[in-house]
Amino acid sequence: MSVAVPDTAETRAIIEDKAQLVSYLEAGCKPKAEWRLGTEHEKFAFLTDTLRPVPYDGERSIKALLEGLAARFGWTPAMEGDKIIGLTDPAAYGNVSLEPGGQFELSGAPLENVFQTCQEVHEHLAQVREVGDELGIGFLGLGFNPLWKREDIPVMPKGRYKIMREYMAKKGNLGRDMMLRSCTVQVNQDFSSEADMRQKMRVSLALQPVATALFAASPFTEGKPNGFKSFRSEIWRDTDPDRTGMLPFVFDDGFGFEQYVDYAIDVPMYFVNRGGDYLDCSGESFRAFMAGELPQLPGEKPSMKDWADHITTIFPEVRLKKFIEQRGADAGAWRRLCALPAFWTGLLYEQASQDAAWDLVKDWTADQRQALRDEVPVRGLEASIAGRSLQDIAIEVLAICRAGLETRNVQGPAEQTEAKFIDVLDEIAQSGKSNADELLALYEGNWNGDVTRVYRDFAF
Repeated sequence: MSVAVPDTAETRAIIEDKAQLVSYLEAGCKPKAEWRLGTEHEKFAFLTDTLRPVPYDGERSIKALLEGLAARFGWTPAMEGDKIIGLTDPAAYGNVSLEPGGQFELSGAPLENVFQTCQEVHEHLAQVREVGDELGIGFLGLGFNPLWKREDIPVMPKGRYKIMREYMAKKGNLGRDMMLRSCTVQVNQDFSSEADMRQKMRVSLALQPVATALFAASPFTEGKPNGFKSFRSEIWRDTDPDRTGMLPFVFDDGFGFEQYVDYAIDVPMYFVNRGGDYLDCSGESFRAFMAGELPQLPGEKPSMKDWADHITTIFPEVRLKKFIEQRGADAGAWRRLCALPAFWTGLLYEQASQDAAWDLVKDWTADQRQALRDEVPVRGLEASIAGRSLQDIAIEVLAICRAGLETRNVQGPAEQTEAKFIDVLDEIAQSGKSNADELLALYEGNWNGDVTRVYRDFAF
């Protein structure tokens, strides 16, 4: 949500017609040899003595954490006005950013394989723990905060977040909870052509509920079970119907870059950034902006940077930019952070596995896909589609995934392939028990109904 769009000659170009927007997405096509994967993950920062949210300012704060990482590990501060709001690493092209409620996000570099992205995650967690330990700040990976109320959480000083928060209150009941109290892990992947993009989008949308079920880790709200395996996933069903969902048009004949552009143009705007200031354009039409009719900037047409900013404010289950974003998983423990890039790489980066995954889902109807997506937040792997349990489907999907990873044959220590990273998912699928089920069992058992134990037993 929070990655800055670079200022380049391409992004400064003024939009004169829709074809430029189509070309922008099409420019993401690259040969298989150049495909990369990028992993992004968020985590809750908390004060270790009180388990309360970390404020932005102060001796023990998000600001102090960012400044400590910059001073010790060579990150470059990213500023908004006089406020540090993130970190960049020009050498590796990754960055650290802040979600609205202070969730700490690593937006990883585009890397060649899962071993590399897992090492990146490990190094990042080691860095934040080293600085965080000195400040009395810990980090927790779950899909939804298990303890805090919405009003307890400080909002980070980023102009776009104020606009989004106020607009979301008009569009759904849970959008502000998404902003302040949820965490995700997602994977960014490449495509070679429009046809490859099309099939990857279709497979990803159809199977996103499988990822949601396997990674479900948000069963608590304000200290009590909330009735969901993935409350984070449920939140997206009541955030903003104009910019979320399963994108049924992706399965229409002839879907391609232009059809996605048509959809994105008609998603209402949030803002325009001018000189570092965010102009509130919430609810306005990007199509009108292209015609020079945006009320906030009369007579002005958007740049390609405005377009790049705009498509970052669209939040479907799978998002298309110059790459594909897999958005369905709850944040979780370290092993699961590495499992998500392995899951989608195994399914989509070998053609035989991608075709097998498509054969599995191609006969599902739009209504069936939507019903599954609606059922998964509550039932997880106990959900069903087309007469089959999602647990059975997950087992089959993971077999396809493992075959793809073994075909890639990228080897790490002890000649293991990337398939080692989905072992944890196989355990979940075979048992039918996700992280959410494990947490609920602990709550009813050893924790004696005390959710605060999660901060001790599951913090990074």
